[in-house]
Amino acid sequence: MFLRRLALAAALLLPAAAMAQPLRTGVDGTFAPHAMPRLGGGIEGFNIDLFTEAAHRMKREITIESTSFSGLIPGLMSGRYDFIAAPTTVTKERAENMIFTSGYLWTAFQFGIKKGSAPIKSWDDLKGKAVSVNKGTPYETLSKQMAEKIGFTVQVYDTQPDATQAVLSGRAYATLGGNTTIKYSASKTPQFVADLVLNESKAHWAAPFRKDSVALRNQMQDVLDCMKKDGTIAKLSAKWFGAAPAADDLENTITPGYGVPGMPGYDPTPHALVCG
Repeated sequence: MFLRRLALAAALLLPAAAMAQPLRTGVDGTFAPHAMPRLGGGIEGFNIDLFTEAAHRMKREITIESTSFSGLIPGLMSGRYDFIAAPTTVTKERAENMIFTSGYLWTAFQFGIKKGSAPIKSWDDLKGKAVSVNKGTPYETLSKQMAEKIGFTVQVYDTQPDATQAVLSGRAYATLGGNTTIKYSASKTPQFVADLVLNESKAHWAAPFRKDSVALRNQMQDVLDCMKKDGTIAKLSAKWFGAAPAADDLENTITPGYGVPGMPGYDPTPHALVCG
């Protein structure tokens, strides 16, 4: 009886956060540089660093599972995950079914070209040329639509690295992909250059939660906003994408309320940001 009372008293002295269960989340572990295999085992990348630090500031452990992106939203909705750590584009349809933090990165379509090639100023500059894309992506869909209008060839590859290699080898003039992936490739390959960004394609990448997790979503956004305020996200962006973000990029921008302005589920109520 004495030992039981002693154990109970010790438990009561522990901070509530120390007794909290680890945050459970998942990523696509093949999406460099956001999450990718690490030499020696495990995964690494921008999103791994981002949410590991966020969990630390929340005084929570975190378990990050590597899986296919197609299984992440079902895993969240079934209760397997508390939120999704993989970069997730905020769309109207998704925001009607989940709640999001504010965006921590912009996602946008971007061209990559070989060093020394003439920069692309518009789609018209691709007339008569070839554009390489990753199979089954929005970049393939858009490129094929524009190819019919402008008059260029679309080469489809199984992976984005293969599409990038097509540019480096001269088989294609440019590749179209996600801005972070294009910038990452450019930072690792001197002969590859990140070129024109299609600004009309810009959207928020944010962390989704179930609708019954408002308090957890709010806590996560507060932590991410504090990481914006003290420059942590900007430093991680420079580390993984090879270039410092602009002052008005989402790594540095704290938006009002909770969620993504203009999207379903956005809560515009002002709140004070308290960073420890």
